[in-house]
Amino acid sequence: MSDFDSNPFADPEFSNPFQDPSVTQVRQAAPPGLEEYNPFTDAKQLPAGMAPKIAAPIMNTQPAIMKPTEEPPAYSQPQDQRGAAELLKRQEELERKAAELDRREREMQALNASGGRKNNWPPLPEKFPVGPCFYHDITVDIPVDFQKTVKIMYYLWMCHSGTLLANMVGCMAWFCVDASRGVDFGLSILWLLLFTPCSYVCWYRPIYGAFRSDSSFRFFVFFFVYICQFGIYVMQCIGITGWGASGWISALTGLNKSIPVGIIMILIAALFTALAVMSLIMFKKVHAMYRTTGASFERAQQEFATGVMSNKTVRTAAATAATRAAEESFKEGI
Repeated sequence: MSDFDSNPFADPEFSNPFQDPSVTQVRQAAPPGLEEYNPFTDAKQLPAGMAPKIAAPIMNTQPAIMKPTEEPPAYSQPQDQRGAAELLKRQEELERKAAELDRREREMQALNASGGRKNNWPPLPEKFPVGPCFYHDITVDIPVDFQKTVKIMYYLWMCHSGTLLANMVGCMAWFCVDASRGVDFGLSILWLLLFTPCSYVCWYRPIYGAFRSDSSFRFFVFFFVYICQFGIYVMQCIGITGWGASGWISALTGLNKSIPVGIIMILIAALFTALAVMSLIMFKKVHAMYRTTGASFERAQQEFATGVMSNKTVRTAAATAATRAAEESFKEGI
């Protein structure tokens, strides 16, 4: 037990490890004040040169959020936006129709206040012995949706009349260089005097009235007559000799007699060709619009029957025929 109670550091032969030269050199190289620093004492009594660094103040920051530089493309429009756009479109259409009805009503009231409608077509001078026969005002009679179509048909009729006049001039020039073409010149005058008013009455006025009153019967009259008009355009465009038309055949024939006359007739033939093409295009357009108006053949029959029975002359003739039939049956019975 004596060995355990003895102090080994008390032995004079024992060497202190902290007195070793390598340890003492390190202690001497340590920064000043390190020996006096006690980590368990108050932080305010730190030796000079050993003061802890002051931490930067803590800022109340939020997490960074990446924002796109540009909005993503709208791949599809939401359903509610489409519905709102359709409602706005319908509202604008209803407002436009209401404004049109209000305008037409004011114009009708103005006409009634001035004594009713007065015929204004054809625009003849006041001193002319014959007055206008029709009332023609597209902006008053025709709804807004159909005004453009009716105006095109009116301009087409004017081109038709101008082409017939040019055809008469061309046939007259042809007759001047070839005396045997008197028949063509005479027929060209007849076509001008006949087809100009007939085309206005037979196919322009029906389409004007059809769009004005949404009449199925007038639509059918227009379609029937305009098909015939298209056939006449084709025949005039061909220009068979002796038919009074400066078509392609007549123009080539007149070119052999006189080059200037032939050029004039070629231009007229081109006008007839353009009229044929435009008439076919407008026929298809009017037919497409006719299908959207709800017109039908049955409705046209009803309108025709109503129009016939509303005629005073027809009613009088029917009443007279019924009276005679009743009298004859009564006499036979006696």
